[in-house]
Amino acid sequence: MADVAGPSPWPNSEERARQRDEKREALLHAAVRSFNERGFHATSLDEVAASLNVSKPTIYYYLGNKDEILFECVRRGLDSIRQAAQAVERAGGTGMERLRALMLDYAVIMTRDFGMCVTRTADHELSGDSRAKFRALKREIDATVRRVVEDGMADGTIAAGDARMTTFAVTGALNWIARWYEPDGPMTSQAVADACVDTLINGLAPRNMPGKES
Repeated sequence: MADVAGPSPWPNSEERARQRDEKREALLHAAVRSFNERGFHATSLDEVAASLNVSKPTIYYYLGNKDEILFECVRRGLDSIRQAAQAVERAGGTGMERLRALMLDYAVIMTRDFGMCVTRTADHELSGDSRAKFRALKREIDATVRRVVEDGMADGTIAAGDARMTTFAVTGALNWIARWYEPDGPMTSQAVADACVDTLINGLAPRNMPGKES
């Protein structure tokens, strides 16, 4: 009678795909942390490889060249913001309510590795093709934020003004969190987000005009 074959000691295609994704994620997180700490030009892929005890060709195999790795890092950060902005647009509520929700998500993203990389990466550090994609994603996010601001100004929950400049001021302040936030500092990312957004919201709230009842 023929022996019944036991389970194969080799991973199946699904397990191989999962293992590949796990290795790629580990390499990408090591790279983004190095970009954030040292800067793009000061980061060596040899150092990234050594931090995980792998060879430099392993990084090329899983992630591509240095420009491709940097673009994937900033793409992920921008995509997180884009998804948060789209979710807020669908959520309903007043302009101020939606803007506050978006700002809180945005601020938290700026305390995370890929969000930090968005702010800490200068356009000129990317190749021409990657730079164009990077700028297009940023424009899409700015346009979404501006629509929420305009809705708030229209419904009276955000002080009237130049929606474009208000959007630049808000996103500029939130982006800057990535420059000074310390993950090992005394405040959690959520506490930082709450404090920064409360400050910005206070500046955006409508003010009573002189001579009008409070």
